[in-house]
Amino acid sequence: MLKITLKKSIVGRLKKHIATVQALGLHRISQSVVHRDTPQIQGMISRVAYMVEVEQLPDDE
Repeated sequence: MLKITLKKSIVGRLKKHIATVQALGLHRISQSVVHRDTPQIQGMISRVAYMVEVEQLPDDE
C-alpha cells in the first residue's frame, strides 16, 4: 500500500498533470490518499512526482 500526499499546488500546471492528481483522488495541499501499489499507480506517481510525496505502508491482508 502507498500513502500519497499532495505537497504542491496544481494551479498553473499542465492539464495532464492536474488530471493525474485528480485521478489519484487528491484535491488539496497536504491531503493524503492510500492506494494499492500497482503499475498504473506507479505510472501516475512518476508523472507528478515533483508534486507528491509517497510513503510505503505495511500491507494489511
